[in-house]
Amino acid sequence: MAKIIVPISNGFEEIEAISIIDICRRANIEVTIAGVENIQTIGAHNIKIEADCKIENINSDDFDMIVLPGGLPNAYTLAKDKNVQNLLKEFKEKNKHIGAICAAPFALHEADVLNENYTCYPSFEQKIRLNGYHKNDAIVIDDNIITSRGPATAMSFALEIVNILCNEETYLNVKNGLLAV
Repeated sequence: MAKIIVPISNGFEEIEAISIIDICRRANIEVTIAGVENIQTIGAHNIKIEADCKIENINSDDFDMIVLPGGLPNAYTLAKDKNVQNLLKEFKEKNKHIGAICAAPFALHEADVLNENYTCYPSFEQKIRLNGYHKNDAIVIDDNIITSRGPATAMSFALEIVNILCNEETYLNVKNGLLAV
């Protein structure tokens, strides 16, 4: 069974975080939510999520992928937090999968793990770099790094994570069960 870690802090984008968590769990991917600031975290639209653990208790060896939802100030917190930044670097060094959506590719940029091609929430490319930015693509995969644009692309992004970590049958079952096109 594949395992992913989803770090969140206050101001995370709820649609993105919940889509990732829910869709991956539908595919029987073990999802661990790691609170960066506290166990209870409040999203950008005041939805409270209780994390499974604190980020400092995470060992990268225990996971196949790390996936960062966006939202503000969550993306900035993930970009500044030493535990998140160290985990991103460890995942990159171990050639494991890394995902980020919306403003969260900024945290990948800050950890120096973002590959050449990426997408993000419009305007955040100004904080990252223009070179390699795909403004019209909902999802960009460059080697083991997957990025996506924002809340409306969250379901497709999460399904692509399932496609990467699971077999074709599981991916199609989850996709068809969600009535995704």
